[in-house]
Amino acid sequence: MADDFYGLPTRSLENRHLRLDYLAEAGPRIVRLVLAGSDRNLLIELPNVTLPTSIGKFYLRGGHRLWHAPEATPRSYAPDDAGLVIAETEGGVRLLQQTEAITGIRKSLDVRLNPDRPGATLRHHLQNEGIWPVELAPWGITMLPLGGLAILPQQQGPLDAAGLLPNRHLVLWPYTRWQDPRLQLADDFVAIRAEPLLPPCKVGYLNRRGWVAYLNQGVLFVKRFSPRPEERHADFGCNAEFYCNDQFLEMESLAPLTHLEPGQSVEHVEAWELYPGVDSPRTLDGARAAIENLEL
Repeated sequence: MADDFYGLPTRSLENRHLRLDYLAEAGPRIVRLVLAGSDRNLLIELPNVTLPTSIGKFYLRGGHRLWHAPEATPRSYAPDDAGLVIAETEGGVRLLQQTEAITGIRKSLDVRLNPDRPGATLRHHLQNEGIWPVELAPWGITMLPLGGLAILPQQQGPLDAAGLLPNRHLVLWPYTRWQDPRLQLADDFVAIRAEPLLPPCKVGYLNRRGWVAYLNQGVLFVKRFSPRPEERHADFGCNAEFYCNDQFLEMESLAPLTHLEPGQSVEHVEAWELYPGVDSPRTLDGARAAIENLEL
């Protein structure tokens, strides 16, 4: 596999289960995720897709990135094109960005491959290097190719002894339509068929199960995180969000909002698990059957 990403230098972490490529000078960005014995990147590659902002173009690139919520322009779109510092860690690597001039926030990402099975642990850090307190939340965004089924597990039982209080909600963005054919609603799962349609579809919710997943071409990609439902979250209380347009799907997890004083930092951990050889149905019933024997 190439040691660059469309002209941008890369480095790799690799073991007998998995290879992970990250940008060596920009980011922090993970750009490839490849199972051993395969040459298929499980992440989407979008080297030339940009978003215009008042401070210049922001390159999506694809792969996995670290943002801080709530989303705002141009704050969320601060460039990450240069100045990365790389440090080796025990069993992995730390990717440290320069402090963002527009926000005073310094991002870093610690990555470690799982030695026992296909997977990785990602530790997302935000450090306030400014002179003012900031309220924000670490936000891990993983960009994936279309063609699969996103799975959003739902709370089914009551949250109070009498069963009188609400136990779930679904948040929609202004462009999202209830009648979007990609959106499938059930009591145990909400699903999004990742099909190339516009307008985009984005939904979020407070996930109490601690995992979300994407099933595509025989591989189930599970993202785990620690839900903290008692704390305040961005976007009407979301800790998990999915976005789908005509080019890609994003699988996102968010930590609670944090009041970050100058010099303080906050961490958000994702555990990635990959399960090859799983059937890839496009319906909720098929997805249930495909994952029923997995420990999710």
